[in-house]
Amino acid sequence: MELIFQAIWWLLQLLSEILLSAFGELLAELLGRSMSEPFHRPKPVRPWLAAIGYAIFGVVAGAISLWAFPMLFISARWLQVVNLLVSPLLAGVMMERLGAWREKRGQETIALDSFLYGFIFAFAMGLVRFVWADAP
Repeated sequence: MELIFQAIWWLLQLLSEILLSAFGELLAELLGRSMSEPFHRPKPVRPWLAAIGYAIFGVVAGAISLWAFPMLFISARWLQVVNLLVSPLLAGVMMERLGAWREKRGQETIALDSFLYGFIFAFAMGLVRFVWADAP
């Protein structure tokens, strides 16, 4: 029975980190839209430069999240590593789906509305939290 509770606790911790990452993605998407409007282009001219930009945004979002939540939601180190890989994958899928949803409705999309840039942003954010967050 204790093992079941421990597994549920790990799942809740993992879910908390995933939700924080998703919230960061949505906030970055909103900021990206507001900041990119004056420089609007349908696709980045230099994709590698956009990737670096989203990695920087992710690092900044990770640092801000550490200010708000200085401790990781996940206590088990092995689960922290799993989270570092799983959360960016889920965030990338979420951003790709959001981009497809926007395109379907005829709305403009930005580069972050793709799997790759969503993944890069979330990985950078998660890496900052993984390295510098206090352990619970």
